[in-house]
Amino acid sequence: MRFQLLGPLALADGPDTVVLQPSKPANLLAALLLNANSTVSAGYLQRAVWGEEQPATAKAALQTCVLRLRRLFAKHGVTGTAIEAVPGGYRIVAGPPTLDLLAYRDQVRRATAMDRDPEAELYTLRDALSLWQGSLLANVRSAVLHRDEVPRLAEERLRVVERVCDLLLGLGRCGEALVDLWTATRVYPGHERFHEQLIEALYRSGRQSQALAEYRRVKDFLREELGVDPSPSLRRLELSILRGEDLGPVGQAALAASAPGQAAPVVSTSAEAVGSGSASGAVVGSGSASGAVVSRVVRGETVPQPDAETPGSEPAPASGPDPAPAPAPAPDPAPAPDPATIPTLVTAPVPTSAPAPVTVPPGAATGAPSTAGACAPPADAGIGPVPGVPHFTGRAAEAEAMAARLTAPPPTGPADHRALAVVVSGAPGIGKSALAQHVARQVGDAFPAGRLLVRMTRADGEPRTAGEVAAALADALGVTGEGRALLILDDVVDADQVRPLLTPGGPPGTGPGLAVVVTSRMGLGGLIATHGGWVQRLTAFTEAESYGLLLAALGAERVEAEPEAAHRLTAVCGYFPAALRILTARLLTRPGLRLADAVDWLGDDPLARLTLTDSPGHSVTGLFDRALDRLDPRLAQAFTHLAQGPPELLADGGPEHEGPVPEAVREQLADAGLLEDGPPGPYRIHGLLRAHVRRTARIRDRRTEKV
Repeated sequence: MRFQLLGPLALADGPDTVVLQPSKPANLLAALLLNANSTVSAGYLQRAVWGEEQPATAKAALQTCVLRLRRLFAKHGVTGTAIEAVPGGYRIVAGPPTLDLLAYRDQVRRATAMDRDPEAELYTLRDALSLWQGSLLANVRSAVLHRDEVPRLAEERLRVVERVCDLLLGLGRCGEALVDLWTATRVYPGHERFHEQLIEALYRSGRQSQALAEYRRVKDFLREELGVDPSPSLRRLELSILRGEDLGPVGQAALAASAPGQAAPVVSTSAEAVGSGSASGAVVGSGSASGAVVSRVVRGETVPQPDAETPGSEPAPASGPDPAPAPAPAPDPAPAPDPATIPTLVTAPVPTSAPAPVTVPPGAATGAPSTAGACAPPADAGIGPVPGVPHFTGRAAEAEAMAARLTAPPPTGPADHRALAVVVSGAPGIGKSALAQHVARQVGDAFPAGRLLVRMTRADGEPRTAGEVAAALADALGVTGEGRALLILDDVVDADQVRPLLTPGGPPGTGPGLAVVVTSRMGLGGLIATHGGWVQRLTAFTEAESYGLLLAALGAERVEAEPEAAHRLTAVCGYFPAALRILTARLLTRPGLRLADAVDWLGDDPLARLTLTDSPGHSVTGLFDRALDRLDPRLAQAFTHLAQGPPELLADGGPEHEGPVPEAVREQLADAGLLEDGPPGPYRIHGLLRAHVRRTARIRDRRTEKV
């Protein structure tokens, strides 16, 4: 039996794999394995299991967790590895044959000793990288571990990837290096060493023009996004290419600098530190509602295992001296890349956007969390259990009203089998998905047949058809328990996409009393008119809610030490939930930055700095761009005109020299979530969105002038 940490936490025995489901015992096991062969204090283990806010019974519950893990080991025949109680804490004994992390480090150490045999070193490093099985600890919902351990492990991997690419260049195998480097530079756009290797590989392959184009691309990124120039080594490389110089063989100094034992300069940190989306990132939560700890995957079949959840409440938002992990960005943006997504170096990556239990081939691993109902839809269906939401704050009135609606008795009468629908609408990044998921977790007891999150839009932005979703739901709901079920139809594009799912009887496989929450940027008034239901329209946070989010994410000690600066930060973010989450993620990666200094740093260029450099998909500008791309081109042009003009353009009359914008156009833009209710006037544009449109126009004009 072998423990797997380099991916979802799992136990492997030949072709059989036992994937641990999110739970407190899983948190405990991960904390022990990450510090294998060392004593881990009881205090640290309690923080790893419950977070900074621990229940009064944490000490006794920790002993219960240990007992449950020992029973789990006995059940699955784990021998030679035991959890030992030692003075002050616990220890687990493991070695390279029984823990993949130790095997990985052992392989890297052996490779380092082969520096005089590049081929042997390359083979050994590739063998080590093959141990990585996907997103790090995707099924472990421990704030402390994702803050303290995951970024360090991801950095270890990046250094090995650098070394592999240097070895390939040194051996003259530039084509092989290019395969890895194209992806590495896109996943980590701020990692200059990867760009340097890519440019060198292109030039050595005789592709001088492409090498120079890649240099210009990274130069523009560094200047526009980070405000810095390329490193001296990158500039020297560009000069050599412009002169047509022979670079010669890859020097031993360069190879030595990239050895796994050497620290390489990295501008961006791992996306694992902030999570990869709400489904599988670094989130705070207790795991599945049913408490299922494992699903056993035997020769490709997923078999639910008995309950092993430790009693306890959901962890409260972090408020202690140590900050919580970087919060998951608002649900609207596309999922973040994680450090294990570079192809050819990973044997079985796990998609971060598929949180449901999936069928895996022998020897593979999956990091699928589970919830009540034991739903097991196919991984590519965009359907999975409802994940928890880290640092959920505010929206108290909205959450209470939604919970009351969803738990009300099913309607009776002619349409007694029609789904009970709640529509949550609002601007992109306003927190629709977060609210829906939070409420769904709260009302879990009312839905014994399970709760499912159905992503109505693919990662590429294309909407799923109603027929496609209905077929996937029929499979997913076929394995639920009896009673009511709850569906979250997330990011619906228009009413026609969901009407067939809300007809009397509901989707195939659903029983009476089905409840449906629809989240959409559109108002979906037509859906409400034909199918009834209730609408919850979200707006930006209040100042108090914004301050509460900073408290939950950064910790009370840091925020309350500079309350005035914290309030100013929320104002610079326009009290916009997505902007606040990205800001807290950045501040968590810079714990030494005073909030007062962050105000000036952010205020200089908020749009450029409200982004995660290691995960460009998580940015305010990217969020707005994706929203505008969904608009009809004529509507997008009208919105650009409104955003660039004076606020009076939004009034009914409009300035005399401009003329009014038709009311129908303004209504459509408001329905799409791009216009907020006034005052002044009937509508207004959020400050960040207005600034983004104007900035985009300036950049476009400058590019036009250069041509």
